[in-house]
Parts: sequence; C-alpha cells; structure tokens
Amino acid sequence: MEETTSRSSSKVVAVVGGGLVGALNACFFAKRGFQVELFEAREDIRRARHMKGRSINLALSHRGRQALQHVGMEEKIVSQGIPMNARMIHSPSGKLSSIPYGKKGQFILSVDRANLNRELLTEAETYPNMQLNFDHKLQDWSAETGLMTFARSDGSVQEIQADLIVGCDGAFSAIRKQFLRRSRFNYSQTYIPHGYMELTMPPVHGEFAMEPNYLHIWPRNTFMMIALPNLDKTFTCTLFMPFEEFEKITTGEEVMEFFHRYFPDTIPLIGADALKRDYFRLPAQAMVSVKCSPYHIGDKCVLMGDAAHAVVPFYGQGMNAGFEDCVVFDEMMEQFKEDLSVVLPEYTRVRVPDDHAIADLAMYNYVEMRAHVNSRWFLFRKLLDNFLYAIMPKTIIPLYTMVTFTRTPYHEAVERWHWQNKVINGGLLLGATGAALGVACVLIKILPTSNKLAGPAEKTVEPTDGGRGGVERHLPSIKPVEAVKR
Repeated sequence: MEETTSRSSSKVVAVVGGGLVGALNACFFAKRGFQVELFEAREDIRRARHMKGRSINLALSHRGRQALQHVGMEEKIVSQGIPMNARMIHSPSGKLSSIPYGKKGQFILSVDRANLNRELLTEAETYPNMQLNFDHKLQDWSAETGLMTFARSDGSVQEIQADLIVGCDGAFSAIRKQFLRRSRFNYSQTYIPHGYMELTMPPVHGEFAMEPNYLHIWPRNTFMMIALPNLDKTFTCTLFMPFEEFEKITTGEEVMEFFHRYFPDTIPLIGADALKRDYFRLPAQAMVSVKCSPYHIGDKCVLMGDAAHAVVPFYGQGMNAGFEDCVVFDEMMEQFKEDLSVVLPEYTRVRVPDDHAIADLAMYNYVEMRAHVNSRWFLFRKLLDNFLYAIMPKTIIPLYTMVTFTRTPYHEAVERWHWQNKVINGGLLLGATGAALGVACVLIKILPTSNKLAGPAEKTVEPTDGGRGGVERHLPSIKPVEAVKR
C-alpha cells in the first residue's frame, strides 16, 4: 500500500523527530503559517504504556525558557518544574556545602523529560496547519526533490513532498545519513569512557528525602552521583562512572559495599533492597558527543538539536542548546524574510561555532562536577568571580552565568571566560608578587636596625680576662645539656 500526501496551500515543512526539539520546532514553523508535517518513528508518547529511551532529568535554563516563551509555553512549563538555586555538595563524611548557581533569584529548573515532551506535542496539535504522524520511520529522502519515504509498522509506505526538511531525530539521526554521503561534510562522534545509571530516591513520610531546591552532587573525583527533584517528591539519582567500574560490581553485596564506601548517606534514603535490585535492572548507558558541519544542504534540509550537536549532559545545556536552535532559526527567518536559500547557510555559519563550544564545555564540566568542586582553589575562585561580578557586572561575568542565565553565544562566552581568567589570574599573581616584595622591603628595613642594636652588645661580651669567660658574664645562665636531657 502506498499513499502520497501533497498540499499546495502553503510551503510544506517536514519535521523529522517528535522529541523535545522536533515538537518545539514544529510549533515555531506552524506559528509562521507553514503547513507542518511532524514524523516520529515511535508511537505517540502521550498514549504509550511503556516509556523507551533516555530519562535523565533535564535542567531548564534561560535559553530554553526564551524558546518556550516564543511559542507561549514558558509559564506553563516553569510551573511544572522545581527551582534549583545551587549545587549541594555531599562529602564522603556526610558534610553538606552549597555552591550557588548565580546571583540571588537566579535558578535552574528540574523538569521531567517525558512530561515536557507530552506538553509540547499537545501544544503542536493545537495549530490547524499541523499534522502529527507517529509510527513513521524514515526510509529515504532526496535533498534535490524533497521527496521523503516513510515505513509503518503495518507494512504500508507513505511518501510526502516537502519544501523544507528539518532533521530533529536525535544523535543517531536518519536524516544525517544523507549528509554523510556528501563531500565536504565534517562529522565526528565520541563516546566518553563513562556510562550512567539511574536510581530513584523515594519520598520519606510523603515529603522529599533531601532539600528539594538543589542539584545534589556526590563528587568522588573519577566518578560522581547527582540527584534532581521531581514533582512527585522523588529524586532521580544518576550515577556517572567509568564502564570498567560498573562492570566490577556483579552482586548485591558488592553494590552495598560500594555505596557504603562512597555514598553512605544515600543508603537509608534509597533503601538497601531497592539499591540491590535497581542497580542490575538496566546496564549502564553510554553517552556520546556529536559534532558536524555544515548543518544544511542547499535550501532543502537543515539539522537541529542532537542531530546536529549531541552533547554529554554535564552542563545541563543539551535541551537548552537544541531549543535555542529553534529561536536562532526563527530569528533568521524573520531577518531574511523566510528566504531559505539565505537562511540555511547563515544558520550554519552562526550556529556551528556555538554548538561546538557547548559540546566542549559539557566535557569540561564533568571534570569540574566530579573533582574540582572538592578543591579549595575552585571554591575560592567561585567566591572571587562572584565578588568581582557583583562590583563589576559589565566587566567580569562568570562562565556559568553567561552560559546558563544569558543568551551570550556559547563561543563568545568561552572566549570571554579565557580572557577573564588571564586577567584575574594575572591580578592574583601581581598581588602575590606585590605582597612578597612588601614583606621583603620590611625585612630589609628591619635587619640593619637589628645589626646596629646588636653591635654594642657584642662589644660588652669581648673577653677582658684573657678569654676566660667574658661572654658568660653577659649571658643568662644555661643549664648543661646533660641536665636538660634528664
């Protein structure tokens, strides 16, 4: 069975991928009046009995909120999130210390991935020029004609002709496969040697087991665990660790031994039985970082979200960067009057450096979260950066603030961060050098005075009796060494 769909009332935009970025992007295009066809290989998440795929909690920040605001969704999603004002660091001894994310009133939001996806799909469905197509797996598409072929689970095939194809189908994008066949397309993917495993911390007497308005972190140098709050009063705990360490733990007893050693305060909160059961429920999952360029083919196709730039989750910017893709593209559509032949190459030119920068920052932040937060130097620099930001807000802006609480382009934030570090470290070095020179000058002034004072004393102790005890007459009596020993 073959079915051909064609609409001529307006340009057709085919959004491939019904995840977070795909659903939001569909809203952006529908709002502009395009005829939007959204295709998702899986069943409708709103009707699915069993959830498949990743479930790491998401941290919604300024860039993502701005994108939601453009389609009138910010207030609703924010009301369903839990504010996190700071990191809460858990030491092996159980000591707690917090590191604020920014100035007073600045926070990130813990949001549920599945719920957010459902809300975005429901919002997309409200547009009359929108068609949602689930159980449609992309088989082939043409960059020259825009013809797309989808297979369905019942064996049928559907074809559609699109004026613009938008690939939002994740890190293992089917749309991107066509890009790989073309010359001068740069592509790399990197699996980090660490995996992740999720555990659940249930409520205690109907309330959160820990303070809810924090992102809790147990940094252990080469690995770590984090916990984010959920609306149902649970915490989703995610253990990040090298695969080889996961593989060493093969029994329930070894799980308990491991947690007693590194995360003892979590055992009564998660529960020993739940730990031993859930640790083996699913194997540790891999994390991949994807970079590619360009993001477009002519005026027919463009990649966004993880299809263009999958990042590891340690800066909390994967979703936010994908959502910002939608805003940047929409702004360019406005600027260039929806001329796709201009918009697509300009989108690639502007967005590639930013997405590569956040991919690198996400890698760096894993080291910061699992190791640097234990360092006194790191804590000192955080305090110093925040102090300088408070007194010179236009000159010194902490990197995390630029990335999380502004829409400063990612690559510009990194460049400014490097410049600020040179200035601040140079200032600290200059201050330390000045202090050392000051101490040296004081010592130089004191020493000659001491020598003058010592001069007469030396004269008074010169031997006057043929060298027989002149010194002794001018020194306090000293007990013999033997007496001291006794």
